[in-house]
Amino acid sequence: MSDKKKVAVIMGSDSDLPVLKNTINTLKSFGIPVETHIMSAHRTPAQACEFSSHARENGFGVIIAAAGKAAHLAGVLAAHTTLPVIGIPIKASTLDGLDALLSTVQMPKGIPVATVAIDGADNAAILAAQMLAIADEELAQQLAQMKENMTAEVVAKDQKLQQEL
Repeated sequence: MSDKKKVAVIMGSDSDLPVLKNTINTLKSFGIPVETHIMSAHRTPAQACEFSSHARENGFGVIIAAAGKAAHLAGVLAAHTTLPVIGIPIKASTLDGLDALLSTVQMPKGIPVATVAIDGADNAAILAAQMLAIADEELAQQLAQMKENMTAEVVAKDQKLQQEL
């Protein structure tokens, strides 16, 4: 069995999947094992608590939780684990995701949730990878290469712009 830590990607509803596909694909591109579930802080709170309270012993290193509206999922999961939890507020209501952002980021002392932008799926995956890379040199090198590639892309775009102008 692999000693690589897994990342749990938990969504509050199947309607969150279109946003979370980016998270899952980015994690997989780094070779990070991913397990995905639907759990609700309000409709299946016992299941969410059970999952997060046993996540460390079940081989997880990070939990990513995405929810819209009254987005309490990340906080409920964080309350039952010592693993890092990353919240993705989902734009799912008439408030353009601001309600989910505030519900995710405004956590009480002792129950932190690292929160990315509304629908910030890629950054959630990259942040999870960076957390795991603290103890995984190969993953750290992959992240460094990703940043080098981003730099090269911006430089190339600037050069193209300069030629066009």
